[in-house]
Amino acid sequence: KDSDRYPLQSVLSGGTESYISVSGVFYKVHEFTSTGTLSVSPSASLNPVEYLVIAGGGGGGGGCGGGGGAGGYLTSSLSLTAGTSYTVTVGAGGAKSTGLGTNGTIGSNSVFSSITSTGGGFGADNNTNGGNGGSGGGGGASSGTLRSGGTNTSGQGFAGGSTPTNASNAAGGGGGSSSVGSAPTTGVGGAGGTSTASAINGTNTSRAGGGGGGAFGTYGAGGGGGATAGGSSTNATANTGSGGGGSGDNAATSGSGGSGVVIIRYPIG
Repeated sequence: KDSDRYPLQSVLSGGTESYISVSGVFYKVHEFTSTGTLSVSPSASLNPVEYLVIAGGGGGGGGCGGGGGAGGYLTSSLSLTAGTSYTVTVGAGGAKSTGLGTNGTIGSNSVFSSITSTGGGFGADNNTNGGNGGSGGGGGASSGTLRSGGTNTSGQGFAGGSTPTNASNAAGGGGGSSSVGSAPTTGVGGAGGTSTASAINGTNTSRAGGGGGGAFGTYGAGGGGGATAGGSSTNATANTGSGGGGSGDNAATSGSGGSGVVIIRYPIG
């Protein structure tokens, strides 16, 4: 019987449950794409469990706007208490700007047990600094003044790209979980910071990339993409914690950040 062969398979319950094999070791996986509960059996003698906790990404900025920062990216292991139910909170992605004169919105935190991953910083509007977060949002297009990218949370991501005084009509990329957002050059938005790949659920997936900065007439790059002149920016993919793309011009809207995800796994045999 499976219960005899894999006696630990019912120790935890909650989220979307699946089973994977890695190098001959079988794991049970619990994936949360929305807020829920992870329950530990009263008779559990299991510890520790592996986790990946990613917060919601930030929304892109308006005008010629910066890319949203990626949600905080945390992965390691921790011990759970037998007979305890843990609320698992999956952070929403930050909303896109509503047009010229508005920043994007910061992403929401994701939480599992003692682990809190910080939402991504907002992408900035024209002449505005990027928002702070798990990864920082990109600085908005400059009119002769340095516009700083948002700062990151230590150990969770990287800063957003700053917009130098000599880069016209372009904005910085949002920070990603593996690198800083890029600064723009004249007419070319900065690329979003790079994402991080993980196969914790059995599928190697890149998550938590920064949104590309917007620019007149060009595309940005990164987690959320950027915008063309007169176009609309790209929303980040749900449950990746990536940042939304910055707006391409005054009439366009930016992209929303992607919601986060929480994944837990443990060996069953």
